[in-house]
Amino acid sequence: MVQLPPPVWGLIYLALASGASAAFDWRDIVDLQSISLGVVIGVVGLIFMFWAVSLFRAAGTELNPTSESNKALVIKGPYAFTRNPMYLGITLLSLGIAFGVGSLPMFLVPILIFATANWVHIPFEEAKMRRQFGAAYNDFIHKVRRWI
Repeated sequence: MVQLPPPVWGLIYLALASGASAAFDWRDIVDLQSISLGVVIGVVGLIFMFWAVSLFRAAGTELNPTSESNKALVIKGPYAFTRNPMYLGITLLSLGIAFGVGSLPMFLVPILIFATANWVHIPFEEAKMRRQFGAAYNDFIHKVRRWI
């Protein structure tokens, strides 16, 4: 599972939820659609993602979570209050999409993205960062929460 990054898992989950949403009119049971809320949440998610990506690029470090090493430990910007702004951004974006669509299966997507990131990808990355950055990374994880 680690070889496929969370954005790919997110697309897989979105495709499955879209199929389930199309197969049955879930909004007849409960209509959770709120386009304006979905746009706001989705935009916040995109901001987190692009801000974090721009910091990684500025630091000249790898975006691929399965890379053998990273050239820099990025701890500024959104990393001052979450260790995983890219994963938080993907999760928020998928929640925004869920509100935009309003179909019950779409609300499983952010839960699945969170679970995949939290229990598969993040432990793998944290072990890699501990090996590579040692005490600096340990200081970082004691100061900043995994999510928010």
